Amino acid sequence: MDPVPVRCLLNSISRYLHLVACHTIRYKPIQTCIGNVVHLLKLLKPFLDDVVDCKVPPDDCLNSACEDLDSVVNQAREFLEDWSPKLSKLFCVFHSELLLEKVQTCSLEISRILLQLSQSSPVTSSVQGVEVNLLQRRMQEIECFKQERTLSEHMKDTTVPLDTDDLDSIIQMMGLISNQDLLKESIAVEKERIRSQTSKSKEKMEQMDQLIDLVSCIREHMLKTEFLEVAKGVSTPPYFRCPLSTELMLDPVIVASGQTYDRTSIKKWLGNGLDVCPRTRQVLTHHELIPNYTVKAMIASWLEENSINLPANCDGDASSMANNIGSNDFNRTESFRFSLRSSSFTSRSSLETGNGFEKMKINVPASLCGESQCKDLENFELSSSGQSYTHSRSESVCSVVSSVDYVPSVTNEIQSIQENHQSCREMSPKKNSESSSIVNHEHSAGTMMTSHTIKLVQDLKDGSSEEKTAAAAEIRHLTINNVENRIHIGRCGAITPLLTLLYSEEELTQEHAVTALLNLSISEVNKAMIAEAGAIEPLVHVLNTGNDRAKENSAATLFSLSVLQVNRERIGQSNAAIQALVNLLGKGTFRGKKDAASALFNLSITHENKARIVQAKAVKYLVELLDPDLEMVDKAVALLANLSAVGEGRQAIVREGGIPLLVETVDTGSQRGKENAASVLLQLCLNSPKFCTLVLQEGAIPPLVALSQSGTQRAKEKAQQLLSHFRNQRDARMKKGRS
Repeated sequence: MDPVPVRCLLNSISRYLHLVACHTIRYKPIQTCIGNVVHLLKLLKPFLDDVVDCKVPPDDCLNSACEDLDSVVNQAREFLEDWSPKLSKLFCVFHSELLLEKVQTCSLEISRILLQLSQSSPVTSSVQGVEVNLLQRRMQEIECFKQERTLSEHMKDTTVPLDTDDLDSIIQMMGLISNQDLLKESIAVEKERIRSQTSKSKEKMEQMDQLIDLVSCIREHMLKTEFLEVAKGVSTPPYFRCPLSTELMLDPVIVASGQTYDRTSIKKWLGNGLDVCPRTRQVLTHHELIPNYTVKAMIASWLEENSINLPANCDGDASSMANNIGSNDFNRTESFRFSLRSSSFTSRSSLETGNGFEKMKINVPASLCGESQCKDLENFELSSSGQSYTHSRSESVCSVVSSVDYVPSVTNEIQSIQENHQSCREMSPKKNSESSSIVNHEHSAGTMMTSHTIKLVQDLKDGSSEEKTAAAAEIRHLTINNVENRIHIGRCGAITPLLTLLYSEEELTQEHAVTALLNLSISEVNKAMIAEAGAIEPLVHVLNTGNDRAKENSAATLFSLSVLQVNRERIGQSNAAIQALVNLLGKGTFRGKKDAASALFNLSITHENKARIVQAKAVKYLVELLDPDLEMVDKAVALLANLSAVGEGRQAIVREGGIPLLVETVDTGSQRGKENAASVLLQLCLNSPKFCTLVLQEGAIPPLVALSQSGTQRAKEKAQQLLSHFRNQRDARMKKGRS
């Protein structure tokens, strides 16, 4: 009987071992688990080879056990392929430990079956003594294998709460040392919980609930035991520290659940599409942040009593404050992997910062609202690159950063931002900064009278053609920079009639309406409302029929809406939306192409959308945009990096002649472009020997060698993996030739 399951298992083990050799994971707990899995598989593999060589006869029990281990090895391979530093550390370690436990159990079962077969088989009588003794030793080694105290052991008994020593051990094991590490982990675990709900796996959801509880315990533990010094010998009282980040609350705000958090921390939470209260787990009915003046006054009084003076430029930013006063407990790193993943979209005139990918944060003083002082725009350093990207136009600025891949340069955009600020100031009503509008939350009617808003909405619905155009234009102008106006107009019912006007045959009316919707979509409160009102179809209509400005703003609106995961799924399910964006990518204006690329990039974060984008023929245009003269290389190669994760994407990249241009990008592109190009080439080579040969034929080795020595950290890793893969391929061919 041909041992097919054994052959399949051997093939899966070989693939896994090869993948481990090509991957570099620097996070020690995961690295340890992977190393232990490799160790167990290498102990077992020689005996499986014997089965294939007919030294041990196969049987049904062995086949069944091999199928079980094959399934686990494939899960381990998928975990390794999907792993990212931005995923939850707790979840990844817990999941990898469970996989290790399964590998050990299955390996032990196979060893026992093989031992029984070896002892009873006449086929192996000549070598039986040697093989049986070796197998017994290996089986004992597998059985006695035990990893050091693990996260899963800490969490096994859910009836007994974790004590202080357990929590300290987990904090050290996971590397959750700084406040920012803990904040990022809190967000990552919550995102993983949301993903577990879509899988509908009861076991996984229970595990995620455990991890959520664990993170909450760690936060409470750090609030009680960690002493955050804001000055020498002065520790921050726990009740003045944010329950989410455990940092001193410089700008305390109240969320819908009634809990108080620091504005910076809770905005990061909400900006990642999370709509539950971190502390109470209540669903937040809205995302408005109400200043807690009582707590703020108490903190100010405490600071004054202790003679602590905060730097003037740190208002509202605890991390920035800590850097200036020297506290080591704060960590300014804004890097975070997501998955998950989201983008920020901000007003072009006010530079109001939305909720962005955690690789980048743009902090703009309130004085910038309505002013052209772009010199104050601060782009925080990225963890993997010192670059950033600011996307500016006459109405809004959107900052686009891939959680994996792309962060083009900001320098070429600054002049256009300044010019656009000036033009917006001339046509806009009197502006209030975001901070002042929130401070005066109780008096929001002072910004815009409710009766006037209702009149505008009524004109949108029932007015003449001229009145509808005028109402849309006024809403467009009123929502350029004013946070309160966006929320107020959205709640007064303007969204649905504005969507209706997208079908207007009057180009100006259509343009005013789509731009007003773009401005409204900047507000987190409005994003879901616009999508739920059926915005996708009319926005696609504008993409297909509008003038250039309307098409650009329609694509920008889809980009803004796609910040939310649910909207990415909703837009992705509309093939017409993806096709329209691809058409704009290929035939639009320069700005239109940029907007389309930004929207498609956001959509490609959702795995199911990747194949849809490829099927819409986006790769053809993206390969064309790799031409440096078109000034779109970084955006194009970033999107290609995401699309190369699926087989259709890889096939299309090669078919459209992308390999030579990708190799050229590795050689002459920007730092970010080189990194993403190397990522695409790695995907091509790992998944197809034929593609690997094509890459080598284009002379990829010299630029990859250079990149492995002088690129970004991630680019170096990709280049090293590629070069290692080339060596392995060469060695395999030489070995095959000798045999």
